Order: sequence, then structure tokens, then C-alpha cells
Amino acid sequence: MDNQLRYQASSDSASMSAKSPPEGASWRDFVTVTKPGIIRSNLIAAFAGYWVASGWDVQYGRLILTLLGTMLVMASACVFNNYFDRDLDMKMERTRERGLPTGRLKPRTVLIYGIGLGIAGLVVLFAFCGMLAGLFGIVGMFVYVVVYTLWLKRTSTWSTSVGAISGAMPPVIGYVAVTGTVDLGAWLLFAMLFLWQPPHFWALGIRRKEEYRAAGFPLLPVVKGTRRTKFQMIPYVALLLPVPVLMYAYDYAGIYYLIVSLGLSVGWLYLTLIGFKAKDDEVWAKKSFLFSINYLTLSLIALVLNTIHV
Repeated sequence: MDNQLRYQASSDSASMSAKSPPEGASWRDFVTVTKPGIIRSNLIAAFAGYWVASGWDVQYGRLILTLLGTMLVMASACVFNNYFDRDLDMKMERTRERGLPTGRLKPRTVLIYGIGLGIAGLVVLFAFCGMLAGLFGIVGMFVYVVVYTLWLKRTSTWSTSVGAISGAMPPVIGYVAVTGTVDLGAWLLFAMLFLWQPPHFWALGIRRKEEYRAAGFPLLPVVKGTRRTKFQMIPYVALLLPVPVLMYAYDYAGIYYLIVSLGLSVGWLYLTLIGFKAKDDEVWAKKSFLFSINYLTLSLIALVLNTIHV
């Protein structure tokens, strides 16, 4: 009898716990909803773009304002992404504990938060960094929120490739904040970030294929399979090879950048090609994913350190 009473009390307690409202939001929830990992990597790219355009003759006040405006615009786009994807995030293990799916953050609060960040970011870019920097900020937000999040992410395998346009905006924003014009340097920076993103994300998609399938995302590995995804990664990685060559040939960066970035590009292409012989696709995809992160980080660091002096 005592055991039954204890069991009943335990069941009632568990039931009450399950029905209890979620805890209130913390400052960490407001930070997390901006996707700080994405912001960090893209701020490095924006810094690199500004630095290359400056040729070591840097106006640090303008640099700080450019990074601030870029950060706010990117944070706004990520907040909108979380807002519109809150129903789908509940279906994926790696996202269901976020503030919106758990109810710690209220949708209306997040929407206002995203709008506020976006307005602040665009004001900074237009007021202090130039018309082109502000326009590219708008392009990045529009592609990520409207084209990627609201449309292609839910309907097409092209979502990753088209969404890469927004991820390639930060270095361009940094570059045009200095030059006020779109020249070859801006296009090469755009190409580096644009070409890097699809194979980077598809490697993650291969590892998390079943999660994306359960959530209903038509990601390339889910719709076309792992082998087709490996084939599609090849042209993106291969097209990264000319980028450091052209950066060097047109005097944007020196020989050390050429050696480092070209060597990393060749290494990534080799890793992509041997993926067809991989016995364990998840292990290979993890290696490719980690290599892609190191590729971008080391390439951008080498580009900054070996930028040609004006």
C-alpha cells in the first residue's frame, strides 16, 4: 500500500512538472537566438574584407562601426530565422531546447527583438559606412529571411546554394565600406564565402540527415542522397582554387596567403574526392565539416596578415 501511495505521488508530481510553465527567458536565450557562432565567423570575414580594402591604412573608428552594423544586421536575420522556424525547430534534437521551441521566449518578443536589431544595424551601415554597405546589408537580410527561410528552405534543395548569397555579404560589406565601389576584390571575397558555404553545410547535412528528414527540410542529402551530395560538393570546392591565385595575381594579398589558402583548397578538394571511397559516411562528413571550418579561419587569417600594403 505504501509503495502504491509513493508511486501515485511520484506520478502526480511528474504530471504536474510536465504541465508546469517553462522558466522565464534569460539573457543567454536572447544571445542564443542571434546564433553567435554564425555571427563570429562572419565578423571575421567582414573584418578581412575591410582590412584588404584598406591595405593596412585602417580607419579604426569606421572599422568598428562597420563591424557593429554588420553584427546587428546578421543578428537580426538570425533572430527572424529562429522566429519563422520555431515550429520546425521543435522537431530536431539539436534545436528543440532553444528559447522559442521551449516557450522561454515569446514569439512576439522575438519578433520585436529582430526588428529592433535590423533597424539599428541598417542605420549604422547607411549613416557611417556608406550607401553600398547599407544596401548589401539589406540584400543579406532579404535573402536569408525571405528567400532562404520563408521559401527555399521549406521547398527546395537549392536553399543551401541560394542562401549562401547572404552568408557572402559580410566581407563585401566590409570591403565597400572602405572603397565605396564593387570591384574585383569585392567579387573575390564574395566568391570565397559563397563557394565555401554549400559544401560546409552539406557535410553537416550528411551527418544530421535523419534529423532534417524528420523535421521536413528538403536538404540535398535528404532528397537526393549522400552520394549525389558528394558529387555536388566537388565544383564548389574546386572553384575555390582560383580565388587565392587571383588575390595574389591582382595584388590584394601576398605569396604566403597564396601558399596557405591554395594548399588548404587542394587539401579540401582531396578530402572531398576520397569521400566516394569512405566506409563510414558520417565519419567522413565530420572530417569534411571540421576541415571546412579550419579552411575558412586559416584562409582569412592568412589574408589579413598578408594583405598587400597600399
